[in-house]
Amino acid sequence: MRGLWNTEHVKAAEARLLARTPEGSLMRRAAFGVATVALELLAGRRRVGLLVGSGDNGGDALWAGYYLRRRGVAVFAVLLSPERAHAEGLAAFRKAGGRVVDKLPEVDLAVDGVVGLSARGPLRPEAAEHVAGVTAPFLAVDLPSGVDPDTGVTGGPFVEAATTVTFGCLKPVHALADCGDVRLVEFGLRPELPGPDLMELEREDIAFAWPVPGAGDDKYTQGVTGIAAGSATYPGAAVLATGASVLATSGMVRYAGQAADAVRARWPESICTGSITDAGRVQAWSVGPGLGTGLSAENVLKYVLEAGVPVCADADAITMFANNPDLWDARDPDTAVVLTPHDREYARLMGEDVGDDRVAAARRAAARFNAVVLLKGNTTIIADPGGAVAVNRSRSSWPATAGSGDVLSGVIGSLLAAGVYPLLAAASAAHVHSLAGELAANGAPIPASSLMAAIPDAIRSVRAVTP
Repeated sequence: MRGLWNTEHVKAAEARLLARTPEGSLMRRAAFGVATVALELLAGRRRVGLLVGSGDNGGDALWAGYYLRRRGVAVFAVLLSPERAHAEGLAAFRKAGGRVVDKLPEVDLAVDGVVGLSARGPLRPEAAEHVAGVTAPFLAVDLPSGVDPDTGVTGGPFVEAATTVTFGCLKPVHALADCGDVRLVEFGLRPELPGPDLMELEREDIAFAWPVPGAGDDKYTQGVTGIAAGSATYPGAAVLATGASVLATSGMVRYAGQAADAVRARWPESICTGSITDAGRVQAWSVGPGLGTGLSAENVLKYVLEAGVPVCADADAITMFANNPDLWDARDPDTAVVLTPHDREYARLMGEDVGDDRVAAARRAAARFNAVVLLKGNTTIIADPGGAVAVNRSRSSWPATAGSGDVLSGVIGSLLAAGVYPLLAAASAAHVHSLAGELAANGAPIPASSLMAAIPDAIRSVRAVTP
């Protein structure tokens, strides 16, 4: 698991560390890390440009330029605020033979040292003009300038970094925005930090969490998943959600609904009935995709909520909650619920837009509904009622296709039925879902059925990291 810490906690930790560290030593250590990565990226080329802002971020860039000069690299620096440039770093840079220029010449690599963690908002016009004039790839110091460090939002011009070198710990921006290849330079900050504000699961975590049958397991002990989805109008949603659940684990899947014939024809291993009351016992329900929002659909949702087992509520289930909040009254107080809205469903459910701070939005919804909320997006945010948040970054947008959410709900339901903790179940499912999309697409558009078919390959890929 990779922890991420917000700006407030990072700055407080840095202040404590700086108070007992020789002056300038941390900056030089950070700058040496930047220079080391820059040399790797240069791969024998010899020209680097620095865009230098005021304060410590600019100081990091200047000291990195000093170390690069000592390795024989030609380094040019534009000082965006000459009167506020880091004095010691600038003196060292000049002494090493670095050149201060009004405009960067053609270079092989550009170092973004414009602003750091304290800055908010887009690049100012002068900085934006210099950035626009650079054709070389950017190496960002700590974070790409113009990107909010806590939300990843860009409200105007910003640096598109191919690589980012950050220091001490990862920050939310490194998961919530595209920072390129993120490299971490350690310098002893971790002991000064509280618990992480966000977490990003790695494949080792998901491999450990994913249910694997043991010698004594059977189809019941591995978890029985119930799928309440689809309708005569939308049978495909039922086929996708059921199939995803079948492919995600090795237990049993029971389908209940109007699309029973279509599901049975595609997934003969599933147990299909036409009525929710005939479904039999399950360990978790996935409800909502293609279900409709009429009275019969509301009765299905009530039945699921009263069953006393974990529930993944998606699509039409979320719309029904938004239209009729009294439906929540059917929920057993001890029932774990995972809600999976996209931005528009979130707005209907909460009566407000998601806004720029997606993490805060997911936390608000999780607290209001006492549920795990999976807020869909290219970066998916998963929050639980206690404020814990996991993020999952998709490396492509191919999974953004009709029916993709139906697949995700089926995977979540199967993990809930297997007894995986709801936050971990939702985060693990999101990771495998996005990986399946990437594997299935292979650089080309795909339908949701192809994404679903790639789930076993995605699980194998995740589990391949285990010893």
